[in-house]
Amino acid sequence: MKYIVTGGCGFIGSNYLHYVVDKYPEDEFICLDALTYAGNYHNLEPVLGKENFRFVKMDITDREGVDQLFAAEKPDYVINFAAESHVDNSIKNPGIFVKTNVMGTQVLMDASLKHGVKRYHQVSTDEVYGDLPLDRPDLLFTEQTPLHTSSPYSASKGGADLLVLAYMRTFKLPATISRCSNNYGPYQFPEKLIPHVLKCALSDKKVPVYGEGKNVRDWIHVYDHNVGVDMIVRQGKEGEIYNLGGRAERDNLTIVKTILSAIGKPESLIEFVTDRPGHDLRYAMDPTKAETELGWTRKYNFDDGIKATIDWYLAHQDWVHDIENGEYRNAYQG
Repeated sequence: MKYIVTGGCGFIGSNYLHYVVDKYPEDEFICLDALTYAGNYHNLEPVLGKENFRFVKMDITDREGVDQLFAAEKPDYVINFAAESHVDNSIKNPGIFVKTNVMGTQVLMDASLKHGVKRYHQVSTDEVYGDLPLDRPDLLFTEQTPLHTSSPYSASKGGADLLVLAYMRTFKLPATISRCSNNYGPYQFPEKLIPHVLKCALSDKKVPVYGEGKNVRDWIHVYDHNVGVDMIVRQGKEGEIYNLGGRAERDNLTIVKTILSAIGKPESLIEFVTDRPGHDLRYAMDPTKAETELGWTRKYNFDDGIKATIDWYLAHQDWVHDIENGEYRNAYQG
């Protein structure tokens, strides 16, 4: 089978490719990525040179280019990881999020319909559900939870999900959607919480924490998320939505203190800053459907996963420094 994987130079997409390219040597994987600021060609080093992998630099909003690629390659499966994903950036510039996350999704689905793709899979987020109250730990997001977006980022992802559902119903697009909780692990761009805290603390700089740090997230290791995506694509029922959560809720302040303790840095580095506009209070996923219907399980509990993640960043400071000095932008010479 032939797979087109979009956004494969980003954090989650590259980890997905590291997993599937080796696991399925009989399948062919084509990575499609525009190499925007958060796309790092270095992330593909573990799979570059593999016979069943190749890279194509292309923006998913390039309708003509995407159509030509699909016509030439005739993919069996399309997995869309490509997205603008940083909430702060969406507040500053909502338009690019609408373009990539909504219009790009439409372009991919149109090409999938035209060229007879067997399954289109949309990688989404728990943020489309909005948030939950801090004082109701019994409440969890299920696949039936109504969409209630808070930021331009989550609105663009929610809009894309609704568009996928519409294409399923109107055009009979064979598709699935997965919604994941907060990912962590190797190759995450340093603007996100865990690598950002590490970057600041290792340089003995202040570690900014929004508000009082009480916002709660459900954390899932990127490996476990991608095992779930792979199972949904291969075993999931057409037309279904699956939540992939880590069953590992932690508030932001606890995450920061955990990292500081692990690397021997003082909590005095913590600096509380003005809260983000519209900051969601709590995310918590119920992944029972994926667990029971697909047999999906998690390899990492949070304590083991965060230790492995910290160790990876400490061992790959050259990767971090290439991003800090901009050298990573020169990695692809095609």
